[in-house]
Amino acid sequence: MAQICSECAVRDQSLCGSLSDTELTTLNSIGRSRHLNRGETLVWAGDDALVCANLLSGVLKLSASTADGREQIVGLLYPADFVGRPFAEEAEHSITALTDVELCVFPRKGFENALETHARLERMLLRRTLCALDEARARMLMLGRKTAEEKVASFLIDMALHLARNTASRVTEFELPVTRAQIADVLGLTIETVSRQLTKLKRDRLIDLPTGRQVMILDRGALRLRSEAA
Repeated sequence: MAQICSECAVRDQSLCGSLSDTELTTLNSIGRSRHLNRGETLVWAGDDALVCANLLSGVLKLSASTADGREQIVGLLYPADFVGRPFAEEAEHSITALTDVELCVFPRKGFENALETHARLERMLLRRTLCALDEARARMLMLGRKTAEEKVASFLIDMALHLARNTASRVTEFELPVTRAQIADVLGLTIETVSRQLTKLKRDRLIDLPTGRQVMILDRGALRLRSEAA
């Protein structure tokens, strides 16, 4: 684990960034690396909440199910995000890998002990929790008030923020970790509406879609304007 910490690409952005090398010893003693293949589930809603984790690479989805079995994606997690809920006995959402995923996993009880020992770690988790709450409120605004075009543009901007390569170049490029059906699920739209909006943005030369999941943002400023309600 000490080697994993020293080579971790997201250490400065993750919860561990609040700890010194000496303080990391506590987490090193209880942490372990874990790999999930695309489609593999870390925990199911309703299961005992046994682990917490830092997401090192890949994308996870948080989902809930209705009584008749329909799934709703309620959130996405990206590299450096924290996974799980300390002090919760039961998992509220299912957590599933949308891509191949690497995690740094901690037993929940051990992580709770670390929070009580390290005040900076606890404050960092609180700060992230409040940011997640703000994001959830912004998502409610998007779902309730934005048009289909604004929703899709907002979604692409958010994806680029977390996943884009070559961010210093004029063209922002990334691979979507979700299908169009899943985008529709997240945005409260139909698949046909998502496809129409992507085609429209491509026709207007704001984006390009070289392959099924590859996205190139050609005009970030114009796309951002499309994402904002008039």
